[in-house]
Amino acid sequence: MANNNISSILKKNAMLIVLVLLFIFFTVMTGGKMFEAMNFNALITQNAYVFVLAAGMLMCMLTGGNIDLSCGSFVCFLGALGGILMTVKQFSPAVSIVIMLLIGVVYGCVLGFLIAYVDVPPWIATLAGYLAFRGWGTALLSANSTTGSISLAAKKDFLAIFSGKLFSTPMGQLNMICMAFGIIACVIVVATSFMSRANKVKKGYEAESMSSLLIKCVLACAAIILFTYKLALAGGIPTVLIWVVVVVLIYNFITANTTMGRYFYTIGGNKEATRLSGVDTRKIMFLAYLNMAVLTAITTFIVTARFQAANSQAGTYYEMDAIAACVVGGVSAYGGSGNIFGMVIGATLIGVINLGMSLMGVDANWQRVVKGLVLLAAVVFDILADKKNATK
Repeated sequence: MANNNISSILKKNAMLIVLVLLFIFFTVMTGGKMFEAMNFNALITQNAYVFVLAAGMLMCMLTGGNIDLSCGSFVCFLGALGGILMTVKQFSPAVSIVIMLLIGVVYGCVLGFLIAYVDVPPWIATLAGYLAFRGWGTALLSANSTTGSISLAAKKDFLAIFSGKLFSTPMGQLNMICMAFGIIACVIVVATSFMSRANKVKKGYEAESMSSLLIKCVLACAAIILFTYKLALAGGIPTVLIWVVVVVLIYNFITANTTMGRYFYTIGGNKEATRLSGVDTRKIMFLAYLNMAVLTAITTFIVTARFQAANSQAGTYYEMDAIAACVVGGVSAYGGSGNIFGMVIGATLIGVINLGMSLMGVDANWQRVVKGLVLLAAVVFDILADKKNATK
């Protein structure tokens, strides 16, 4: 029985264990650089786009393994448009953000309508966007700049919102406000964990043992304190981390606590049965791609602020990183299963690979090879686990 429990725990937390081992591996291989405070900060700032896009990709994949191939190119197009609005047309950042969001909504509605109501296969509809938006964005930049890039360095308000730091302090000086946020986060994690278990016990549902819960809370709090300590030494909380946390919490609530969120799972499990039970499956598919477009617009703000420019290379391979983060995080390639926090683990793992291999000086092409192999391994693991469960 004890061996079965250990086996079950290892299986449920396989990717988390892989993430920890991979981080230790890169820390050793980089001579400790991976563990430096500035690289904890870089892990968030350089890979925030993965978390935001993967949250939207999760909703698409839940509906039956559907994906959005156009999100990376759409980041390029919206970034180019935003750069033109803020610099060439001299619109305020606030007005430019609203216009970009509205265009994101319009694109999401068009894409969702084509997929849900015209029955265009998602990979075809989004492949069209993948080709069109990259070309359109590059053309806009070429027509409005001589370098193919538009600088946003002068737009301080825009940069502060999406790439600044809260309560910034000098590098190396411990930011006490950042540490306070970490302690508050620990309290929230412990409180919600115990409340969730108590609620399950009260309703007669199966609940994890108290010892297992305590171990999880201790490990989670240790990880949070370590992370906030490193960020505190790196100058404070990046504003982009706030955006990521808000997106993650909102989509965790939607998928775990709303009827609409459960519909995404049931469609992926059996679309026809869901339709026959009275659920408007077309509406759910429409919302999945509308949601994806809005999150892509938010990703555009984060990316352009980080680079302080709109350029034609923005968004390159972003769709692949988002898909990989979902699959590595346990989202089924066939739909119907997966969750936000699994996706977060997958996105973090992709971020660790990106950062670790960059610190090691590995060529970008080989980085893609490694991420491709990790993605394939995750899918094979998922398939073999399903087959094993089916034979029991």
